[in-house]
Amino acid sequence: MCKQNLGKWDRIFRFALAFWWLSPLVPIFPWAWLNWVIYAVAWIALAESFLGWCGLHSLLKINNRNQ
Repeated sequence: MCKQNLGKWDRIFRFALAFWWLSPLVPIFPWAWLNWVIYAVAWIALAESFLGWCGLHSLLKINNRNQ
């Protein structure tokens, strides 16, 4: 398991964003590929909010766990 690198507020924000983008209230765009990108990002954000770990943060050596 990877070490957590997301702080409490970052995890809450990612969960809220994922919850909104996976709900029926998500904006629908005329381009199908963009809707799929939003859907995929929402699932990734949801997983990161539960795991507390972000691959991009690890790649860029960002750690806001203590914030």
